[in-house]
Amino acid sequence: MSDSRGLTYHVTPGGSLHGSVHIPGDKSISHRALMLAAVTDGDCRLTGFLAGEDTLATRNALVVMGVGFDQTDETSLTVHGVGLHGLVDPEAPLDLGNSGTSARLMTGLLSGAGINCEITGDASLRRRPMARVIEPLQSMGADITAGDGQTLPIRIRQSGRLQGIRYQMPVASAQLKSCLLLAGMYASSPTCIEQPALSRDHTERMLTALGADVTVENNIVCIQPVTSLQPKEIHIPADISSAAFFMVGALISPGSDVTLPGVGINPTRDAVIGILQSMGGRIEINNEREISGEPVADIRVLASDLHGIDIPPSRVPNAIDEFPAILIAAAVADGRTRLSGAAELRVKESDRIASMSDGLSRLGIQNRVFDDGMEVEGGVIQAGEVDSYGDHRVAMAFAMAGLVATGPVMVRDCANVATSFPGFLERAQAAGLSIRRDPP
Repeated sequence: MSDSRGLTYHVTPGGSLHGSVHIPGDKSISHRALMLAAVTDGDCRLTGFLAGEDTLATRNALVVMGVGFDQTDETSLTVHGVGLHGLVDPEAPLDLGNSGTSARLMTGLLSGAGINCEITGDASLRRRPMARVIEPLQSMGADITAGDGQTLPIRIRQSGRLQGIRYQMPVASAQLKSCLLLAGMYASSPTCIEQPALSRDHTERMLTALGADVTVENNIVCIQPVTSLQPKEIHIPADISSAAFFMVGALISPGSDVTLPGVGINPTRDAVIGILQSMGGRIEINNEREISGEPVADIRVLASDLHGIDIPPSRVPNAIDEFPAILIAAAVADGRTRLSGAAELRVKESDRIASMSDGLSRLGIQNRVFDDGMEVEGGVIQAGEVDSYGDHRVAMAFAMAGLVATGPVMVRDCANVATSFPGFLERAQAAGLSIRRDPP
C-alpha cells in the first residue's frame, strides 16, 4: 500500500475506554442550522456547532453569498441572516470540499433562492451521484445542469419562482428530502414528499422552530410556501454518528465504561443504539431532555459480550452513517451478522461496503459482500494494515478495531476524519485508545 496519501493512524492493541468523552456537535444539524439561519430575518446564535471541514465548507459558501458570521469560540457563533431573498450570486464556483450534505442541500436552497452559481467539490465529491436531487428540482422548474453522469459541477441559473410538486422518493434519503424542503420554501404552491421509510427529520424540526408551516403524516412531509423565517437560538447536540465509534470501542474492549454526555437521540437517528443492544450491548440512556426541539441524553456504554444478528432492513435508513462502526462490533461478535437493504452505503464518501469488506479481510475477519450489504463472521481481529479510502467513518471504525487486535493496526489515508470529528485522535487517546498519527 502506498504511503503517499497523508495521515496514517497507528493503533497499539490493549487497554479499555473509560471516562466522559465529549463528542463534537451533530454534523447534520450544524449544516442545516447554518443554511436556515442564513436566510432568517435576523441574528441566530448557534451553540454546540461542529467546526469540521464539511460544515466550514457550508459556512464559507454562505460568506461569499453575503452572509455575516461572528465567531465567539470554536463551537459558538452568531449568524447574521439576510432573509429568504438576501443571498447574492457568488463571483466564483462554490467549492464544498468533501461534503455531500453541503452539495445536495445547497443545491435545493440556491435553486429556490434563484442564485446563479456553480457548485463543485473535491475529487471524491465530484464522483458522487447528484441525479436524485437534480431531477425533482428540474420538475419544480429549476434551471440546473450537471457534469457527465449527473455529477458535480452543478450549474444553477435563475429561472423564476419554483412550483411545488408532490414527489415520491425512490429511496429513504434525508439529503434528498431536505433539498426539496429547502427549495419548497420558495415555491408558489405546497411541496409534498412521500418517503418510503422515515429518514432523519432535523430539517423538518428546524423549519418548524423557525416558523415554517411543515406537516408530517403517514411518511408524507409537506411544506407550505414560506414568506419569512424568524431567528432563534439553536443549540446543537453531540453527534450520535460520531458517538457510535466510542460506543463500539467501549462495547468490544474488556473493562470499558464510557459516558457520552449530551448526545442527540432523535428517533430518526437512534437505530444504532437499538442495533447494538440487540447484539447484547449494555447501553444506558440517562438524563433524557429536549434542547432546541431535539431529544438529547447522556449515553453510558459498558463492555459487553456481543453476538451476531440479522439487522432488520427497516432499521437501516436510520443507522446508515453508523454501519462502519457497527460492522466492527460484528467483527468481534459471536456468530454471524447480516446486513441487507443498505445499497446506499455504496455511494457514500467511499463505497463503504467494499471499503469495510477490504479492511475486515485484511484483519483476518471473514465476510461476504452482496449488492446491498454484507455478512460478517465474528472472529479475532488480527494485526494488519488497512486503507480507509479517504473515508472518515471507515478510518475511525478501524481505529477502534485496533483496541482488540492481536497486534498493531495501521489505518491509511485518515486526513478526512477532520471533516466530521476534529480532535478525534486526542479524545480517543484521553479515553484510553493507544493511537498516534503519522506524520505527527
